[in-house]
Amino acid sequence: MNWQALALTARLASLTSLVLLVIGIPVALWIAFSRARWKVLGEAVVALPLVLPPTVLGFYLLLVFGSNTAIGRLYHQITGSTLAFTFPGLVVGSVLYSLPFAVQPMAAAFRGVDQRLIDAARTLGVGQAEIYRRVVLPLAWPGLITALVLTFAHTVGEFGVVLMVGGNIPGVTRTLSIDIYDQVQMLNYESANQTALALLIFSFVLLVIVYSLNRRTLLWGTR
Repeated sequence: MNWQALALTARLASLTSLVLLVIGIPVALWIAFSRARWKVLGEAVVALPLVLPPTVLGFYLLLVFGSNTAIGRLYHQITGSTLAFTFPGLVVGSVLYSLPFAVQPMAAAFRGVDQRLIDAARTLGVGQAEIYRRVVLPLAWPGLITALVLTFAHTVGEFGVVLMVGGNIPGVTRTLSIDIYDQVQMLNYESANQTALALLIFSFVLLVIVYSLNRRTLLWGTR
């Protein structure tokens, strides 16, 4: 097991999950409750990484991160470096690539909140922001946890976007998925198998947690 790659992967997955929790909640609330006609366009943008090849997303991110773009020049002026082939670049790529895995479970959980409770809060004069904070979010907590778990697991298993945006720099951008690829390239199947088996078990446990939460939520809803 490459412990350096493990630590970097855990750091990347944790940071990506936290960023998407902050970004995903308002986006999911808008998707769940907005009646805008063009909402379907927003939903399509959020879901795009599900069908877009990772190499395509990684390629366009490399172009955006370049010094010829406004974003690339601004970041270089502030930090003195580029986003490409750096850990911050990996975070940006991971956030975009894992966006639907955070937003869609949240939006589904928000839609599942009993509309009668929301209407009752409105009749009591509670503002929309307070309804979200005091009614919707507390009742939709299983969806928030599901989003965090799926985002974390998806980030741990990323390969294409990570390789395109971050390359393969030990201690900087080499994640566990990249390390497995390197071990296979070197015909070191024993080491690759150890890491792959650990990720397999980890993913299985996370899925058991997600399905257990969803099952308990359904049981509570039927009581």
